[in-house]
Amino acid sequence: MHTNNKKYPVKTSLFASKAPLEWAIVNNGTLYTAQIPIDDTGAVVAGGIEAQTRKIFSNLVHTLECAGESLDSVLQVMIYVTDREYLKTVNSVYAEYFKVPYPNRAAVVVAGLAREEMLVEFVVYAAVSPEELIN
Repeated sequence: MHTNNKKYPVKTSLFASKAPLEWAIVNNGTLYTAQIPIDDTGAVVAGGIEAQTRKIFSNLVHTLECAGESLDSVLQVMIYVTDREYLKTVNSVYAEYFKVPYPNRAAVVVAGLAREEMLVEFVVYAAVSPEELIN
């Protein structure tokens, strides 16, 4: 059993990154994750901003389920896009997944992301129930 004051990774079946990172970490009842639009082979999905946003949500839902949680547990979302125009599409997809009360959020337009072909990235914080702290 994990204690609330020590971080531990959430085991997912997302592509194993070569970078020194975990897809999600839990500490003190909060899950921290950054999600990018990659498929099972680690490739950034094609199809533009809508396809990439939907893939991020697919990966996020998977990550939350691996922690015993759902989108209802999400407290805050930080959205990074490489073009202000992409926010219209991101908002449309976002509204399909999140319901009232919505998570707190911020949206930032950036010059680029870690991988050139990425158009969007989410940083997400979610609550984890104490009974889910068994991993």
